[in-house]
Amino acid sequence: YDTNSNFFGKIHTLSAGDTITLTTALGSRTYTVDSVEKVDETDTSGTQPTAGSCLTLYTCVMNERDYRWCVRGYEV
Repeated sequence: YDTNSNFFGKIHTLSAGDTITLTTALGSRTYTVDSVEKVDETDTSGTQPTAGSCLTLYTCVMNERDYRWCVRGYEV
């Protein structure tokens, strides 16, 4: 565990239409960003079931402990 990693450090700079590629040992999938929102830390609406293949990413907002960035994308 590396506490200096900053994988999502610029996640808030994504825009609708940008792409995210998720790569695992099983292969890669590409998602088109649909939304980037600053949400309350208790907002878990991004974990609700969706009709299509969806990727939802949550991360902290620097210096704003009550908020999270929520990025949602749908598989291309």
